[in-house]
Amino acid sequence: GYKAGALANGLRLARGDLVAIFDADFVPQADFLRRMVPRFFGNEDLGLVQARWGHINRDNSLLTKVQAFGLDAHFAIEQRVRELMGCFMNFNGTAGIWRRACIEDAGGWEHDTLTEDLDLSYRVQLQGWDFEYVPTVEAPAELPPDMNALRSQQFRWAKGGVETALKLTGRLWRSAQPWRVKLEGTFHLTAHFAFPFILLAVLTHAPLLLLKGIGHGPGEVYFAIMGVGLFGFAGFFLAQLFAQRVLHPEWLHRFRLFPAFMAGTMGLALSNTNAVWQALRGTDTAFIRTPKYGAASDNSWWESRYAIAELPGVVWGELGLALYSTAGLGVTIALGEWAAIPFQALFALGFILVTASSLRQVLTVRRGQTVSAPASSPAS
Repeated sequence: GYKAGALANGLRLARGDLVAIFDADFVPQADFLRRMVPRFFGNEDLGLVQARWGHINRDNSLLTKVQAFGLDAHFAIEQRVRELMGCFMNFNGTAGIWRRACIEDAGGWEHDTLTEDLDLSYRVQLQGWDFEYVPTVEAPAELPPDMNALRSQQFRWAKGGVETALKLTGRLWRSAQPWRVKLEGTFHLTAHFAFPFILLAVLTHAPLLLLKGIGHGPGEVYFAIMGVGLFGFAGFFLAQLFAQRVLHPEWLHRFRLFPAFMAGTMGLALSNTNAVWQALRGTDTAFIRTPKYGAASDNSWWESRYAIAELPGVVWGELGLALYSTAGLGVTIALGEWAAIPFQALFALGFILVTASSLRQVLTVRRGQTVSAPASSPAS
């Protein structure tokens, strides 16, 4: 049962009507319970109170800064707007307090998806339970400090999200929920389907530019569609901008991370597309715990025995896409397609960064393990 099985067993052993859940790396504030528990009083329909994540190692590296940047939009904009609109929210897997009766009413924790938190969230809300999000209560935790751990985490979230969509979207549309809840819930559950389309854009962008340049192929139609897609990009851009403004006094300085965040999203397209494909095929996948190293104050994560020293096979595909996208950037520049250059540059930069980070991590971990290994005893 992996994490869902552990949570089910923990619920069986726990006493009381309310259950607080934290991953091991979370460091909640001392007054967390005093600020969260009273929200259940007088509201018997309230099933979950969710706090906002903080990040202990936000500023340790470019990778942790970019992760925190992306999560800021979820906690400052997405969760809050869903709550205000009366749409379905999701438990974030940790830093929340559940009402036991709510979990039991929905059938308990189930382990047929990799995102047991999202799965239970939708099932209990379909049963009529309410959620409350409390952005003023922060629970800090550690962000994955290395690319291979991050890729593994994002793979699990993508595959589990699609598994939950396949499991519950039909039930959502058969429910008596308002249309806005059904529509937004569908977008929420199917969000990771964006990655196959990102990968398709990576593969076709430069060839279609070339065909357009020589007067053949569907290039004009393709780029007209891409133009419409800019409206969606504008909404994404504004959500990230407002998230930084809401959470950080130095928001304009932090927003400079937006290009790196976009590039990183592109760079994970291959791995996350594989996750979507495996979910659609029904491939059974083990729950791979995201390695955490207690790296709150320094960058010595690579000394941990949990650090990943093996290069994932997907990295070779990402390396190929890095070379392919870089060649495509050269084609784009040669054709003088100036409006298309930023997009092609993001494709290339994303796969270069992801590949380089993975290679650097493995070399760093192996070097650290070699240095820290005890010297062999001399022959007698």
